[in-house]
Amino acid sequence: MSDQPTSYWDYVKVEQLLALQSGQEASDADLSNDEVMFIVIHQIDELWFKLALRELESARDLFAQEYVPDTALAAAVRGLDRASEIFGQLANHFSLMESMTTRDYLGFRDKLYPASGFQSAQMREIEILMGLSQDERIPLGHETYLKALEKHDGNPSLAMQRVEARLRDTPSLHDAVSEWLYRTPIEGSVPGAEGDSDVVGAFVDRYVDAMRGEFAALGERAASFALTEEDVDRVRGRYAREVEGARAHLLAEEAAPDERATRMRTRAAILFIESYREHPLLAWPRAVIDSIVALEQAFVVFRQRHARMVERIIGRRTGTGGSAGVEYLDRTALEYRIFRELWATRTLLIRKEALPEIARAETYSFTFEKKDGGTGSAPQRQAQKPSPDVEPRS
Repeated sequence: MSDQPTSYWDYVKVEQLLALQSGQEASDADLSNDEVMFIVIHQIDELWFKLALRELESARDLFAQEYVPDTALAAAVRGLDRASEIFGQLANHFSLMESMTTRDYLGFRDKLYPASGFQSAQMREIEILMGLSQDERIPLGHETYLKALEKHDGNPSLAMQRVEARLRDTPSLHDAVSEWLYRTPIEGSVPGAEGDSDVVGAFVDRYVDAMRGEFAALGERAASFALTEEDVDRVRGRYAREVEGARAHLLAEEAAPDERATRMRTRAAILFIESYREHPLLAWPRAVIDSIVALEQAFVVFRQRHARMVERIIGRRTGTGGSAGVEYLDRTALEYRIFRELWATRTLLIRKEALPEIARAETYSFTFEKKDGGTGSAPQRQAQKPSPDVEPRS
């Protein structure tokens, strides 16, 4: 840190920032107000992306640890929530962009060819860091997202190098969180413990039985309002299929045999945390899950808002980079989902009163035994080393 006095304008680099809005001209004095606004908004977007990447990296690095301290979960939630707020701010920018008319934009749009927002390296980094699968990517049109990041002479750009480095930077947030969830103690049992698969399987069976009872009652209630026998059968069948779909999901029946046990335990862990979130040692893990769902929701809303802004200003014409324009943006908003298993669990949840009784409930509370044989409570737990009886939910 320098001992020299500093000023606001030096610390924030105000003059350097204000000199960056000229586009292809020598000065922004040669541009229309609309074009300067267009440049400023996209520059601000890239700065928001930079902040989002920092928060997502910090969360990923935390959950990628072999042991995740319980005391770090509050900071993780705070960072994930900040990233969600950033995506909200990004979406809000589109209302300012919509103050520009179609004719205003067409006045300078030709300058952009063949540039495209598709070339935002940081946007691609966010997708990669969060865990978007490469085989789920939607091609821009005639080229892949990496090809679009090449220089016009075919050489790698700094943007391409940035994205390629991100591809090597593993694990993703999705994979790190999934591994952390996999290690969740389910009814006091942890992976690798004797009989763990039996404990997890028994929990899933009891839960599906409870769900079957709940949905049967809901089905009968809905059927009582049906007008025909065909409607009665249709309604009952719908609820029955939902239960069987839940069972297949929890048993990971769609997974390859060598992946099934891991995926099943992870899904059971998500369900266990969501269902028994009132227990103190499950409260923060559940907050993590909720923050991740909110994060992806904010990202999806950002994509949707982007599509509607583009459609409002230029309709459904081809993008400057040769993409399908709004059609491409709509597909990414609809198809790009990363934390699918967290979302899927919401369909499986039932009323608190209908839940099967949790086994070894004391494992998830702050209650401890006093020396005099009584009980008390403490606002902390062993966070560094597992005890022989109760494993931490690392």
